[in-house]
Amino acid sequence: MKPTLLVLAAGMGSRYGGLKQIDPLGPSGETIIDYSIYDAVRAGFGKVVYIVRDYFLEAFKEAVAQKYSHVTCPDGAPLQFEFVTQELDKIPAGFTLNPERQKPWGTAHAVLMAKDVINEPFVVINGDDFYGRDSFRIAADWCFAHEGGSSTYGIVGFEIDNTLSESGGVSRGICQYDAEGRLITVVEHHNVLIEPDGVLRGDNSVTGQRVELKAKDLCSMNMWCFTPDYFTKSADVFVQFLKDNIMELKKEFYIPFAVDYMIHNGLAACDVLSTPSRWFGVTFKEDRPAVVAKFAELVKEGVYPSPLY
Repeated sequence: MKPTLLVLAAGMGSRYGGLKQIDPLGPSGETIIDYSIYDAVRAGFGKVVYIVRDYFLEAFKEAVAQKYSHVTCPDGAPLQFEFVTQELDKIPAGFTLNPERQKPWGTAHAVLMAKDVINEPFVVINGDDFYGRDSFRIAADWCFAHEGGSSTYGIVGFEIDNTLSESGGVSRGICQYDAEGRLITVVEHHNVLIEPDGVLRGDNSVTGQRVELKAKDLCSMNMWCFTPDYFTKSADVFVQFLKDNIMELKKEFYIPFAVDYMIHNGLAACDVLSTPSRWFGVTFKEDRPAVVAKFAELVKEGVYPSPLY
């Protein structure tokens, strides 16, 4: 059974200033999601599930139908698509939503929206991040190896120096793992950058100290590998989260929180997978020119055709 690619595309793009999920960035008008799907199909994925918001669902469906109607997998089968929506009121029975809350419930809540359309190993990515073809190959290999498995998940870790920004400091979750390559926890570091003395440093969110980091340390860019049992386990963790936070206006249910809870309560283990790919993305409008230039360079080098489809 081919794995599924789950694309988190429900972000409103408030910091970006527009709907970046459909912003044309490639030489022939390709979006970042287009490149992710291209790499995923070549790696062996057979289905794409989009998590979007109700207000742009129909426009998104129409754009996808026009672009991917003739895309097929290497074995000739048509690439399948599903669409699900994430909204604030999609919470378990027994909880009453704070009427003043406007902020979404977070990435782990978004993933739960796909529980009825995924029955095979799947990989979660951000719709506005470029992960590179090696990352999708590594993730697909993990999924094929864990078909029919349960309680073991995976995170694709990127070397920090492959994720830095030319515009300044960034926040990165540094993966801590044991000798067997199993994740222990992800520790958030802020203002990660190479300082004037040539040393890579970041602010450890746990200790509050500015610490030296290694360029080859692995960090999370929100690329996760799961088996279908993750949905049931995550739903249980979400209930616990809501018991503590249902009246909060800003707290979110993130994937690292859910996985960390499972690890520390003996519910699951998580493999740390290393990728050599270089990450880039568009968080702010100012990031756009650099991303456009990177895609043009990749096309010039022959990594991608233009147009993709």
